[in-house]
Amino acid sequence: MASTRRASGVKTSTPLGMRRLGQNALAELFRKLDRDRFGRHDLESVGVGHERNHTTKPYEWGDPFNLHIGRTIRNAIVRGETAPVRLQPDDFEIEQTEQLVRSSTVLMLDLSLSMPMRDNFLPAKKVAMALHSLISMQYPRDYLGIVGFSEVARTLTAEQLPEVSWDFVYGTNMQHGFQLARQLLSRQTGTKQIVMITDGEPTAHINSYGEPEFHYPPVRATVDATLLEVSRCTREGIRINTFMLDPDRSLQHFIEQMTRLNGGRAFFTTPQTLGDYVLVDFIEQKREMLRSRR
Repeated sequence: MASTRRASGVKTSTPLGMRRLGQNALAELFRKLDRDRFGRHDLESVGVGHERNHTTKPYEWGDPFNLHIGRTIRNAIVRGETAPVRLQPDDFEIEQTEQLVRSSTVLMLDLSLSMPMRDNFLPAKKVAMALHSLISMQYPRDYLGIVGFSEVARTLTAEQLPEVSWDFVYGTNMQHGFQLARQLLSRQTGTKQIVMITDGEPTAHINSYGEPEFHYPPVRATVDATLLEVSRCTREGIRINTFMLDPDRSLQHFIEQMTRLNGGRAFFTTPQTLGDYVLVDFIEQKREMLRSRR
């Protein structure tokens, strides 16, 4: 079990505990991936975000551990080691890598009550932890922000993910979620995108009084307020990719409007295949970005 700590009465995971949870989630999802499931997916090399530039440097804490065996052994021998060679941390020398492209991503995670009612919440949270682990390990210069949304939206830290739960309120406030995501991305560089995981159409928005307003079925004011935020994201060059769990016709119709406006993509998926779609799509986007820069 991951180690935890308490701060101001809130239980959070330690960085080590969060890293282990994320790595376990990532490993589990990749074990499930059938390489032929989507036909065009090739997962032999995950670390495509970095390329070697054929130079080395002494290892420093936080560097990707791309160990150069020859230089590391040589350093130990120069230090005076003989066979069998015993390595010390100061011997480690790594291959330097060049980040050719940087991407900034905000994951929008639906925390509305429908998510656990339809058994969608735990798979979605597992994907969030796995995506954080993937970016941390393979693309350390990339940015990942997290926004949870239900009646209102709020920013989350990676350390809060293991304990985050759904909200016992009605409402799916995509408008507020897009607003917070856009604010987070305004401070970042590189290719910008929002990855939204949801199982419901927008049923809440922040009204002119600054208060959350819930309506089901959705009213025109909620849809218009949400699409206005989508337009603002589009003007700022933010692509929105949506992963829909158990989509009904109303949700599909709204997402079609949103993708026409934004140019992003939409995926109809299930709790069983959500991780496959999100992680593979993220990796393929990174590969496409690299190919376009060459």
